[in-house]
Amino acid sequence: MTVRSLTLLAVTCFAAGACGGGAYGSSPQTPTTPNPPPVADQVNATASLAFEPPTLTTPVGHTVTFAFGSVGHNVYFDAATGAPADISGVNANTSVTRTFDTAGTFTYTCHIHPGMRGKVVAQ
Repeated sequence: MTVRSLTLLAVTCFAAGACGGGAYGSSPQTPTTPNPPPVADQVNATASLAFEPPTLTTPVGHTVTFAFGSVGHNVYFDAATGAPADISGVNANTSVTRTFDTAGTFTYTCHIHPGMRGKVVAQ
């Protein structure tokens, strides 16, 4: 090969790699998006008659989702300053959210299954 052929080969390889066409070239860039908002904290009311997790710690102002599966449950908060509204009725196959705008420990019970107790700690 001549020097001219080698130079042409080098330029061609460089251009292909710079354009992403070579085996070692860069892949197309995916546009970046801002970080998605954090997923709300979640408490699951389970068919085994428990709240999971039994204690959830969340920052003040966060929203907590209470997810109810196929077994009906409700959520009644013990009397406390800043406790959100109860989730009354028989809730199955649905989710309900509550926002904890006040710092504190908020205990709750399922009135359908009185042994089901949970706690949200807002700090």
